Amino acid sequence: MQEALTVLNEMEAAGIIGRYAIGGAIAAVFYVEPFLTRDLDIFFAVSDENEILTLSHIYQYLSVRGYWQHEGEAVVIGTWPVQFLPAFNPLIEEALAQARTVSYKDTPTRVFSAEHLVAIMLQTGRAKDYARIVEFLKRQAVNLPILEEVLKRHGLHDKWQQFLARQGSYNEGQN
Repeated sequence: MQEALTVLNEMEAAGIIGRYAIGGAIAAVFYVEPFLTRDLDIFFAVSDENEILTLSHIYQYLSVRGYWQHEGEAVVIGTWPVQFLPAFNPLIEEALAQARTVSYKDTPTRVFSAEHLVAIMLQTGRAKDYARIVEFLKRQAVNLPILEEVLKRHGLHDKWQQFLARQGSYNEGQN
């Protein structure tokens, strides 16, 4: 993964992508036990909202540097399939703006906060996302007051309350 992160940092420095951060299952590894995943989800800032988004400049940049192999929607950088995802809604834009700076080995990168990851999983609403949220809660990997604020700002408070109501065994196990 270090090679992929080095290339991503170079892409950001060259203006190929805006500010980026790791999201998805790889980001979760910074907070809880690893989840099975096949790629590195890279969310990046879009410079102009009115511009039609195309990723061709990203693929061209990578191709010239020898990274032309694809796995589905991802480009293989080193040994990691990397999926480029524009920050496409206010929650992800906020997660990107507030991403934590961390190091992977000696390579700096950014990763979404645990609270933003949980909010995004709740917003996405897949069964595997709900299972991951439970893991974050069991591991006490989120600051609940901060999470509540994120959820309120993005209109997810009611959905959170419904989720918690379905997770009665989680709540009972914490007492």
